[in-house]
Amino acid sequence: NSVEFGHLPPSQIVPRLADKGRYIASESTFYRVLREEKQLAHRRSERPARAHSKPRAVCADEPNQLFSWDITYLPTTVRGQYFYLYLFMDVFSRMVVGWQVYAEESSAQASELLKDLCAREAIKPGQVILHSDNGGPMKGATMLATLQALGVMPSLSRPGVSNDNPFSESLFKTLKYRPAYPLQAFDTLFAARAWVTGLVRWYNHEHRHSAIRFVTPAQRHANLDQQILDRRATLYEAAKQRNPLRWKGPTRNWKRVHTVHLNPDQTDNFESIKRDHRQEQKAA
Repeated sequence: NSVEFGHLPPSQIVPRLADKGRYIASESTFYRVLREEKQLAHRRSERPARAHSKPRAVCADEPNQLFSWDITYLPTTVRGQYFYLYLFMDVFSRMVVGWQVYAEESSAQASELLKDLCAREAIKPGQVILHSDNGGPMKGATMLATLQALGVMPSLSRPGVSNDNPFSESLFKTLKYRPAYPLQAFDTLFAARAWVTGLVRWYNHEHRHSAIRFVTPAQRHANLDQQILDRRATLYEAAKQRNPLRWKGPTRNWKRVHTVHLNPDQTDNFESIKRDHRQEQKAA
């Protein structure tokens, strides 16, 4: 606990004492004593690292309840310089509801984008939870003030845990691993924005998303997915009736995904499964 040794582990203390011609105990004895005195965890003078708990579990059962957002790099022709794609998505529908490309990361720019998004989607105070990671623009004073003014409830990932923000991470992977992703870096901000415009149009209106039964995010955001899935189910059932020998079991599952969870607890997930089952029975 001395100033000289208080910040050192036994593996450093023992040889330093030996250099001074002193032997007190072996390393293992030092560790045993420290363990008995409950001093193994943290003996430095600075503040110890804070423990971060898992973000609270949230879910959405219709559009405009839960948003997720993040920023990703877009390469430029200048080495070491990037453009930044700000992207907001609706977790329930998977639709990109707001985006912009800027030349820098900024809490103020993210705030303006969020204001525009809430106006277009007619978001009311207390209606939406906005989830993000722990980046500077996400926790900046301007962004936090905007969240409070709009009545948008914030939700933050744990530092360094990308799994806490899986929807945005998955979306970026989908966008960047497309064959249409440019092989050459962007030379201007206009070129980057033009490319993202086409990309978002494809993703929202053409891409059939596997997690929502292969309807487009725009269809689900407009609550059209139930009609589409019902028509598919009817088509498949008619095909089965025409040739039942080709079907060994039930037809393909075209049942609607009614609830989407973000960072669910096990009990929440179980309750969701039961709730979805009850809704399916009512629909039947």
